[in-house]
Parts: sequence; structure tokens; C-alpha cells
Amino acid sequence: MAFPRDKRAYLDYNATAPLRPEARAATMAAMDVTGNPSSIHGEGRAARAIVEHARREVAEFVAVSSRGIVFTSGGTEAGNFALRPHHAGAAPIERLILSAGEHVCMLQGHRFAPDATQIAPLDPRGRLDLDVLEAMLAGAPVMLALQGANNETGVVQPVAEAAALVHARGGLVVCDSVQLAGRAVFDAAALGADFLMLSAHKFGGPKGVGALIAARAGLAFGAPLLRGGGQERGARAGTENVAGIAGFGAAAQAAREDVASEAPRLAGLRDRLEAHVREAAPDAVFFGAGAPRLPNTSCFAVPRVAAGTLLMRLDLDGIAASSGSACSSGKVARSHVLAAMGVAPELAAGAIRLSLGWASTAADVARFAEVFPKALEHLRRKRGAA
Repeated sequence: MAFPRDKRAYLDYNATAPLRPEARAATMAAMDVTGNPSSIHGEGRAARAIVEHARREVAEFVAVSSRGIVFTSGGTEAGNFALRPHHAGAAPIERLILSAGEHVCMLQGHRFAPDATQIAPLDPRGRLDLDVLEAMLAGAPVMLALQGANNETGVVQPVAEAAALVHARGGLVVCDSVQLAGRAVFDAAALGADFLMLSAHKFGGPKGVGALIAARAGLAFGAPLLRGGGQERGARAGTENVAGIAGFGAAAQAAREDVASEAPRLAGLRDRLEAHVREAAPDAVFFGAGAPRLPNTSCFAVPRVAAGTLLMRLDLDGIAASSGSACSSGKVARSHVLAAMGVAPELAAGAIRLSLGWASTAADVARFAEVFPKALEHLRRKRGAA
């Protein structure tokens, strides 16, 4: 029997976060504004004001100029937009290097020819190998795609160090900041990337809205990915998602205001979750634990326990968790991230991700502590009886 919904513990924030109250209020208010943001009458100007206010809120969130922000349908569109050879204000790029742990939208959504694309390896902790990257930079300038933090393991990547290497050779860096935003204090200048990607729903905004950000002065976007009208200063055609953008801006402001206190709070909850896992399964392996990690993320496996069966048992008992990326149509498949870290296939097949966020509480940790040992025992009994 599944727990009642009000007794469930949601531990899958890296897939999506609950909507923040501020974002809900802004979204609902914007839904009552009739005008098209491109219209010049009063109703249109009211809609335009909402969009531009949200653009400023997102700009403050990551400390960039609002002129560098293009609203998109989310991180996937932003990545597809960014990973192309030509951008205004930069020399053409002939090669693309992607870290082996990039999200599938980056690995599959770029606009470079296969023979102009290379994969940079991760070390066993899940970090980009900077020595190998430096060797790969010989020759024509490259574009590097490097996550701010991995969505599966939470491992934080050395973006600033990698950007210094790439920039010294005239290249560009695209940073998927989707998981980093709202979970660590950062600004675009410190990160060093040329382009950043955001997705509102990861930190409490609405689903279906995000942004691509040109973080460096003088850099602009190439030909629009979507052609039609001249919206978003000609960078992205289509009537703006006014309500979604309003919620995005409100969520960005809320996340910006509390991230300094949220990071240590979430790290404390994460550490308690991991302590409960170790208590129930002393042989559990935590992936990326030797590297800098997001404070909200834990990825582990218990040897000889399959992720799919454990996740189903946890769900029946009131725990929402995942096996990694939520972008595989609900399937539990071997992680390309763990494979790049050299994790054995049989261990990677048991990988579980727990991720926390703005509404997570000690009660969620307590629920997990109650359920997890029982779920493990249930599966072990079934295995022993087979």
C-alpha cells in the first residue's frame, strides 16, 4: 500500500522542483494580462513590461547584463541554440569538445559535424581531466561544452579553469548551468563561460521556460534557431511565454535571495541522508563523493541491488527518487556519466539519485530513514527466495 500523498517525501529536485509560491503568484497574475508583448497598444506594453521585468530578475540572478538574455522553452533549446559554429562577436569555431558527462541535450543537440566533435574524459571522481583537455586544444580554436554541475552525481566541474585554457587559445565555452543555478552561489564572471543555460523548473519556476545567456560583453547569438517574427531581439522567433517568463523571474529572485543560507542547510540534509544509507547498507558506494559536489545531491549504489526494483519499492512506500536523468521516458538505463567515471556496469545498474531543494525538510529525511532499510530488506528477502 502506497503512503498517502501528504506523507510522501519528494527527493527528486534535480528532475524538477515544486513551484515556489512567488513563481505561482507571478505566473497567475501574468495570465490575466491580455496583450501580446510585440503589440504597441497599452495591453501589449503591459505584457512587454512583465517580460522585461523578468529579464532583469534573471540577469540579477546570475550577475549579467539583461541584454544578453534570450528566453527559451528550457535548457534543451538553449543548448541546441548555443552549440553551433557561428556566433556574432566571435571568430567561427571549427571544433566542438564536450565533456563525457554532459546532458544528452548537449551530446545530441549540437550543430557540429561528427568528425569535428570530440569527447573529453572524466576522472574517476567525475571531474573533467584538465590535462587531457589542454592536450585536446592544440590546433584551431574550439567550443567547449562543460556542465557547471552534473545532474546525476552533483559533481561540480572546473569551469573557470577550463575556460581559462580555452580562452587562451581563442575558443568559446558553453556552460550548462541548469543544475548549478540556485544551489550554489555563483556569477557569470566568476564562472568564466561565454554562454550559460538556465531552466526555471529546476529551482522552483514553471516548466517549459528557460534562457540562453551571452555572458561576455560584445558576444551575441548567431542565426536564430526558430525563424519567424523578430521576438527576443531577433534571436528567437515566437510569441513570448509571458506567464512562464514571469514565474521564471520570480523564482530566480527567490532563489537568489536564499541561496547563501540554503546551500549549508541542504548539505546538512544530504549528509544525514547519506548517513542513513550507510547505516542500512555499509557496502554502499557513493559516486563523486571525493570531488566537490552540489550540496543537494547524492548518487549511490548498493551492490547487487538493482535500481529499478529499489525505486519501485521506495515509490510504493512514499519516497520519490530516481536513477539519474529524467529525460529517458521513465526508463532505467545505464548511466553514461558513471560509465565515463569507470564505474563497473553491474554497480552502475544500481545507481540511485537523491536530490533536495527549497521545500525539503528534516521530515523528508526522517521518512527516508524509515523506509529505506525496510525496502532493502524486502528486496534482499525476495532475492534470497528466488
